[in-house]
Amino acid sequence: MDLDITNSSLNTYKALASDVRIKIIQELSHKRMSVQELSEKLNLSSTITLMHLNKLAEGEIIGFERHGHSKVSYLKVDNINIHFPTPIYPAFAVYETQVPVGQYTNYSVVPSCGLAGKSDYIGKVDNPSYFMSPERIGAGMIWWNDGFVEYQFPNYLEENDHLEMIDLSAELGSEFPFSNNVWPSDITVYINNVEIGTWTSPGDFSDIRGKFTPDWVPDNVNQYGILKTFRVTDHGSYLDGQPFTEVSIKDIDWSTPTFTVRFQIKEDANHHGGCTIFGQGFGNYDQDIKMKLFHS
Repeated sequence: MDLDITNSSLNTYKALASDVRIKIIQELSHKRMSVQELSEKLNLSSTITLMHLNKLAEGEIIGFERHGHSKVSYLKVDNINIHFPTPIYPAFAVYETQVPVGQYTNYSVVPSCGLAGKSDYIGKVDNPSYFMSPERIGAGMIWWNDGFVEYQFPNYLEENDHLEMIDLSAELGSEFPFSNNVWPSDITVYINNVEIGTWTSPGDFSDIRGKFTPDWVPDNVNQYGILKTFRVTDHGSYLDGQPFTEVSIKDIDWSTPTFTVRFQIKEDANHHGGCTIFGQGFGNYDQDIKMKLFHS
């Protein structure tokens, strides 16, 4: 589950703000349980137990199903990611560009792979030939198992501009046929052929529907990813504000007319779990792949 610091996530935060509900989550992590079983385990009345379960359901942490006359609860999520607002750097001017996920300029992918548009799949799923379809520009979600996709971002820096920092953000996840919430994958990011670093995606998520994912997408396939921000500064790189690698601005040639960005599953990756990129109209963040060039 992906959360942010907005009112839309309040129900989940409220659901977690109870020691009783934390105990319920711990119990449900072992097995599915009826209201009666939980009330006996917690030494609470069925009415109070059901009240706590409803709070967890409102927060989309658990779900219910019927087993005969019993109402059985089960966990819907196995991890929660919280995204805080990105810090703003007012001292620097910025050029910002968003490139649609289907507007890649180079690729080499291995199935399972495919592209999804607003109303249907684009071409045939698991056929890399369709990655060159002219209709790919309309894709809001793409996925592949091994290989890479590459994008070109315009370089709007002028002669007297000095590049201070690069931010690259995208909503990313793993790729598993249909989905698998626990499916690690090593996704490596490059800018202008310089390896910025590798992030291990924890899974290919379908525990809940993506906030913006179109209704036509089945519930049991990729629904959303995790918004990741790769930052390159003059003293190293950061991932979501935390130290990442030693790659710095001086390692990147920013005199080129474009910035080339590559997302790759390397041949020697420890976890070959594929990659899914979510763009505008899909996932939990209504954005495409975004690059910011901070300059002075």
